Amino acid sequence: MDVQGERTVAEYQRACRELDAYLARATRAQLKAHSDGTRWSNEELLFHMVFGYMVVRALVPLVKMIGRLPEPWRRALARALNVSTVPFDVVNFWGSRAAALVFNRKRMARRMLATTRKLAAALEGESPASLARSMDFPNRWDPFFRPSMTLADVYAYPTLHFDFHGKQLSLGAEG
Repeated sequence: MDVQGERTVAEYQRACRELDAYLARATRAQLKAHSDGTRWSNEELLFHMVFGYMVVRALVPLVKMIGRLPEPWRRALARALNVSTVPFDVVNFWGSRAAALVFNRKRMARRMLATTRKLAAALEGESPASLARSMDFPNRWDPFFRPSMTLADVYAYPTLHFDFHGKQLSLGAEG
């Protein structure tokens, strides 16, 4: 694995430790409280942060497949997805809210650990050519989606997402 891949895996491990710390220190009331700057509770936002890693497991094969399409097709797909930003936002909000009922504070850390381990194993098996494959992305869907992203960028994405939303938690000084 190259240096960037090793850094990505180290960041997955750090995010797992941070999630464990958030969950260990937060009270039930803190988890149910509203987060800062989102419509989710802290627990729902924590799940959404974990969900970013789960999404990447689905994105990896898509990047590999769509990255092989002719450039005009890739761009057209990204434009079409950008047009659907409003429905995406609705599904993203309510999906995270509902999923946090199942992957709550008792289950989300295990899901995060299992997901990041699978991502790390997949990343380990990628060739340099595969990691360089790119896909046009719907950059209106997420502040960390760029108009074009390599597979290496996609593997690194969920930790950027995790760190961004971690600043929106309102768990108090001890959380």
